[in-house]
Amino acid sequence: MAERTLTARELNRALLARQLLLERSRLPIPRVLERMGGLQAQYAPSMYVGLWTRLEGFERDQLTRLLERRRVVQGTLLRATIHLVSMGDYWPFAVAIRESRRHWWLRAHRPPPNPRELAAASERLRRRLTGGPLSRSEVEAVVGGDRALANGVGLWLDLVRVPPSGTWERRRADLYEAAESWIGPADVTYDAAAQHLVRRYLAGFGPSTRSALASWAGLPVARLDPVLGRMALRRFRAEDGAELLDLPRASLPDPETPAPVRFLPVWDAALLAHARRASFLPEKYRSLVFSTKTPQSTATFLVDGAVAGAWKVERGRVVVSPFERLSRPVRRELRGEVERLDSLHA
Repeated sequence: MAERTLTARELNRALLARQLLLERSRLPIPRVLERMGGLQAQYAPSMYVGLWTRLEGFERDQLTRLLERRRVVQGTLLRATIHLVSMGDYWPFAVAIRESRRHWWLRAHRPPPNPRELAAASERLRRRLTGGPLSRSEVEAVVGGDRALANGVGLWLDLVRVPPSGTWERRRADLYEAAESWIGPADVTYDAAAQHLVRRYLAGFGPSTRSALASWAGLPVARLDPVLGRMALRRFRAEDGAELLDLPRASLPDPETPAPVRFLPVWDAALLAHARRASFLPEKYRSLVFSTKTPQSTATFLVDGAVAGAWKVERGRVVVSPFERLSRPVRRELRGEVERLDSLHA
């Protein structure tokens, strides 16, 4: 059979639906994170805003309690950035990307650190962590005051960032614990972990290309190709002819499905390069959202499934900056979302 070609509009609505941006969900937070493929959390409040915009009745304490109860976890994972994931997704994600992240880190340092030195540093850190979490400065002290080694040791001893750090109230995520102590040891093989990673990505961002999947995961395409070859996947074509992969039974919404106004935090993965085909971010606005002055991106809002402006908090209130004139119905809908977001920040 000829492969079906999906339009940019169809991909846009698929991404909105899978990222829970067409309709707020009532699912538990860990399940929402699994549906999304995790949530980038370089800036702690982004986690709260990212869940608020996707969940019905979300309150800040809900997430903080789940972090304290270890039902959700923060760790340096995809693209070597901090992500919030469910406890069940942590080890599959970590195991799937571990070897590639180690190779990348070793290549990035000249001369590369001695493997024995890394192993010894990670073992010293493991022993110290049996006494409880350590701050970033304490981790550096354990590995001899070497900042670069402190960055790399977490690739040989998986670390998670634990509360009260990395929360709305204490935003700097600089308190570390060994993942094996915080949530239990890893119990997944590389192949199972890599297939799990692929399924999470396609469930949250598909249909998508191999290269987009690799960009999201921070892995070489060549590393993923053998894994994809062992999976039963559905195939489509994009309008430019690129092959798109998807899960066999994943739904595709009607492209004419109405899309509500939604607010996105900084770092939201729906705006990153791997999701570019879904046209979330019109090219004419890209420089307004990403620049050398704002490498973390700007907090944005969506109108009809595309970025239409930016927002920020000033003196405890949400202030919006549309990029172009908005219609009266859209302005009314926008005001309603602003009031709700004000309540989150109160």
